[in-house]
Parts: sequence; C-alpha cells; structure tokens
Amino acid sequence: MKKVITSFAGLLLLIVLLIGCGEVTVEDQIVKTQQSTTEIDIEQVDTQVNSTGQSESDQVSPDQANDYRIVSTTVAITQILDVLELDVVGVPTSGKVLPERYDDVTRIGNPMSPDMELVKSLKPTEVLSVTTLQYDLQPVFEDMGITANFLNLTSVESMNKAIIDLGMRYDRNTQASELVNTFEQKVSDIEQLTDEYDKPKVLILMGIPGSYLVATEHSYIGDLVRLAGGVNIVEGETVEYLASNTEYLFQSNPDVILRASHGMPDEVIKMFDSEFQTNDIWKHFDAVKNNRVFDLEEVLFGTTGNFLAIEAIDTLLPMLYPELAKN
Repeated sequence: MKKVITSFAGLLLLIVLLIGCGEVTVEDQIVKTQQSTTEIDIEQVDTQVNSTGQSESDQVSPDQANDYRIVSTTVAITQILDVLELDVVGVPTSGKVLPERYDDVTRIGNPMSPDMELVKSLKPTEVLSVTTLQYDLQPVFEDMGITANFLNLTSVESMNKAIIDLGMRYDRNTQASELVNTFEQKVSDIEQLTDEYDKPKVLILMGIPGSYLVATEHSYIGDLVRLAGGVNIVEGETVEYLASNTEYLFQSNPDVILRASHGMPDEVIKMFDSEFQTNDIWKHFDAVKNNRVFDLEEVLFGTTGNFLAIEAIDTLLPMLYPELAKN
C-alpha cells in the first residue's frame, strides 16, 4: 500500500486531542512524531520488559508472590488483575467503572501521565503499564527509580502471553490458564463457524473528537477483526494506525466499515455522521449502500487488549457475517 502521511501540524493536533480525552487509552497514545518523517509510527514490543531492560519474570520470584505491591496504570490491566484475583495498591484515575475489588485503592492519575510522586509514595514492587506508552513513560519511571513493566496488549495473542506471565510470577497459574484457555477456545470456535463463508473486507476507522485514523491489522481492533474472520483492507503496514486517504479507501471498497471511538464517543459518532453525510465520496462505498456501517461500543473495543475480547468478537460476528445474524 502506498504510504499515507499527514502533516506535522496535523499530528500535533491529534496528540493534543488524545491527551484532552482524559482517559487516554491507546492505552494511550496512538500516534507519535519523529524528526525524520511525518508518518505515524507506533512502537511495537513483542515481550514485556521493565525500565531496566530485564524480563518481567526476573522481577518477582515465586517466594515473593505473596509480598507484592502492584500499581496498575491502565484500565485494561486493572481488569485483568481483577480476573487474576490480585490486589493492588494503586489504580488509574478513570471515568470508566473499575472492578469493585479496587473501590478503596488509591487513584494515581491517568495512564499517560500518572502522578509519579504519589506512585513512589505507595512503595510499589512494580508498576504495570503498556508497551504503547513505553516510549514516553520509561525514562520518567527510570528518573524516579521506579520499576515499571510494560505489557504488550496490542493483540489477543500478546495479551495471552502477558496474562500467563503474570500468573506464573504471582502464583495465579490457575486463573491465568482459565482465562487464556477461554480466549483460545473462542478463536477455535470462530474459525470453524466462519469457515464456510467468504471473508469480508473491512475498513476500521478510529475516531477522536475532530478527526479519525485508519486502524491496520496491527491495532488491537484490527486483531479482533482478524480473529472474527475479517480481512483488513490495509495490509502490509507495520504500524497500528494511519492517516485517512478516502480516495485509497474507496478503491479498496470494503464490504464493512467499522467506526470506533477514542474518548467522548457521543461526540465522535456525531463527527462520523457529519463526515459521511457531507463528504460525497462515502455514499459510493458498497458498505454504505448496503447499510453495513457499524459504530463500535468503546467499552468493548478499546485500543488495547482486555478481558472483554470474547464479548467483542461475538459482537463483531453478525456485523461481518449477516448470515450468522439471521441464524
């Protein structure tokens, strides 16, 4: 695919809008700029590493599993820790509902800019963040002398690896295995269920107030679409999100258009509706003609993996396969 670029000023605008969303969940930065290019780039990390470069398994021995003080900095990680039945001493500040287990736990600020002094005062044995924030947060944690581990939640497979690792390190092997086995069984069931149908071509738009990006197969939602049997029209890229080029998108002519939101979903949906009504090119898309444009619920379709992956895939299936919706 021809590289899609946007201006430096446009990227800065996107970053400002993302930060302004409050609960910043890519988890939480879906774009970053580089001096050498204006192309969107997302740091991809295949394993979980901490701020000193060691693997997570080196940080907490089995003998220490019951003497831990974890600070979770994102909603998705907090939800996973709840399923693993792990207590924590700090959780993110969020407008989203966190597990009841953590009602009385200290709020440490939003995922992109946690209150470092407050975090340090909690005397954590480790702080958990995500790889999509590692570029910005790792040097900050290092300066504060805080051990930070960055979990890769950019796909269901990488999330499963992170869950198994946490289970091993914190003596929660049973809970971790049950959760991962549930995900893997769902993927197997979907493959069998959709095997007889043609795979639909899918365009995924990630909207923020005032603008939107195109999600590639390397984004978390792109991974969900792949697992649900869809084919992303954007292939051959190495990043998670690209700037939109409607001419190229039209040439790809997707069967389905999925519109996701990042922060302020009501406002983003209104923005999408306005774009589709005022930009004449959209009415020529087959997906629009056939009423196969769907808005995704932000709770289910976040920007990183979470324990709601199965529910999200079940929600996608009738969108991608009308035949299944009729059954």
